[in-house]
Amino acid sequence: MHLRIYNIIIMNHTDQQFDQVAIICRDIFTKKMKDYGASWRILRPKSVTDQIYIKANRIRSIETKGVSKVNEGIRSELIGIVNYGIIGLIQLELGNSETDDLSFESGIALYNKYMQQAKELMMNKNHDYDEAWRLMRMESYTDLILMKIYRTKQIEDNQGITLISEGIDANYFDMINYSMFGLIKMEERKNENS
Repeated sequence: MHLRIYNIIIMNHTDQQFDQVAIICRDIFTKKMKDYGASWRILRPKSVTDQIYIKANRIRSIETKGVSKVNEGIRSELIGIVNYGIIGLIQLELGNSETDDLSFESGIALYNKYMQQAKELMMNKNHDYDEAWRLMRMESYTDLILMKIYRTKQIEDNQGITLISEGIDANYFDMINYSMFGLIKMEERKNENS
């Protein structure tokens, strides 16, 4: 009985932490939408995947080298993966465009829709895996994101056809959620040190 109550408390805490990190990611997305509009609408799905690859590869490079020469660290790259993952999901739904054809309001509504779907998926998996992500190391999130990118690239090269595997959208959702786990852990460390 006590273990069940503990799990409910932890799951509620994870729910709140996800929401707090989602606010940070959404704030960046919103400000960029105001600055640039939906210029990302011209990106084809392969280009979105490559943008996520660049960010994940940079995280791995920083983790391996232990130093960054550019004044943006792992946190900003994880936020970028979350936001590009959501852009990827929007592009899969709408298809890419030749112009910036999405209003600010529609862009934010779609962003919120996919962030909520990512959260629901994460909470369902979290229930089944009993918060196992909390015992994982940050480097594992990076490696798993990179693996999901390579899977996505293969699916894209196969014109989206899979024999047994989940599709591109499932991989985008997993990249988003591994990034959210990393961001939650970084926020926890920041709070512990303040």
